[in-house]
Amino acid sequence: MADYKKNSLSLTGAVSLGTGVMIGAGIFALLGQVAELAGSLFPYAFLAGAVVAGFSAYSYVKMSDAFPSAGGIAMYLQKAYGKSTFTAFAALLMALSMIINESLVARTFGTYTLQLFDVAETSMWVPLLGVGLIGVAFLVNISGNNFIEKSSFVMAVLKIGGILVVAVGGLWVAGFDFGTVLVPDAPNKPVVDYLSALALSILAYKGFTTITNSGGEIKEPTKNVGRAIVISLLICTVIYLLVSFSVSANLSIAEIVKARDYSLAEAARPAFGKYGLWFTVAIAIIATVSGIIASMFAVSRMTAMLTDMKLIPQADFGMPGNTQQHMLVYVALIAVGLTVFLDLSRIASMGAIFYLVMDMGIHWGVLRHLRKEIKPNVLLVSTALLLDAVVLGAFVWMKASSDILVVGLSAGIMGVVYAGEHWFLSGQEKADKEPQAMN
Repeated sequence: MADYKKNSLSLTGAVSLGTGVMIGAGIFALLGQVAELAGSLFPYAFLAGAVVAGFSAYSYVKMSDAFPSAGGIAMYLQKAYGKSTFTAFAALLMALSMIINESLVARTFGTYTLQLFDVAETSMWVPLLGVGLIGVAFLVNISGNNFIEKSSFVMAVLKIGGILVVAVGGLWVAGFDFGTVLVPDAPNKPVVDYLSALALSILAYKGFTTITNSGGEIKEPTKNVGRAIVISLLICTVIYLLVSFSVSANLSIAEIVKARDYSLAEAARPAFGKYGLWFTVAIAIIATVSGIIASMFAVSRMTAMLTDMKLIPQADFGMPGNTQQHMLVYVALIAVGLTVFLDLSRIASMGAIFYLVMDMGIHWGVLRHLRKEIKPNVLLVSTALLLDAVVLGAFVWMKASSDILVVGLSAGIMGVVYAGEHWFLSGQEKADKEPQAMN
């Protein structure tokens, strides 16, 4: 892969990458899971997720203005915490949440594609199709930055237009009633379920952070990184709300939950028949393909930056090419493993936990270490930190009672990452001191 260069991504290209990651997983993979937790209020969970993401985005916009850089989040963490174990730990959590997102997208691709065929949903075709998509995304990323930007823009236009057709058409066919859809009967659910639904909806918006990882390549980054983040969030909020209301107008909550991994396609059946189903699946395929391409672009760039910053070890095992090519291989292999062995629910849950922990680290770094340098609004950053903490606590509590394996696996991975980074950086520090002692 050719090295990415400054000014190689336009504002449009950056927005395409951000929306590509968000829409690729958010509305297709998570809608059913959010509805299962929030009941008839699930559209408002996506609206609340947009509000929380908006507060979080403020910290990223402020730091992108001050420190525009490729591999942005890694650089932000280093600015706040120095070359420390926590910097490497939090950066790797972000990278892992992005890779988890890729496996989420890959399995979503397989699930929606199978709606065109008479194949059992539990068959091995879902992971096999997902693995095939990861392979295609890997090959596309090898082609370089220019092709990725152009393909992302074309696919973003197609999927956003297609989703709007499905959503607006579904509302029209269902005879959209503001009274019953916008003001539904509130289900009798525990508060922790609503907060858990909020955690998953936040995951649907986290793709905006991938824009910061390409800050060094975006034209006029001090201006356009922030603009791309805001535009991406606004676009996705509108789309998520329209789709949520359309699905709720055409399916009952029980039907949405039953088809939770492909609920948008299921909602197209009563509204448009088999042709609507085919059209929806085609849009889902475009969205997931563009989503995984954009995600692999961002995470490979970020992990390459981490190796350049000497925050993670580098081993090429004799492979040809540069660091970013090597990172693409590792990213693809990890994503394949997750796609094969975990289901959509567990993949999404781990991604939410990792992202929220990292996000809290960003906000705390701004408040504790960068306040004088970037002059943020302390109230906004503090609110973002508090919202993350409340949502993460409720989500972990809910998962501990319903799927302890996810909590244990997430905690175990975080423990291994932190301990591994401490060992690696301590060894580096010791190696750096030895030549000085000899002199």
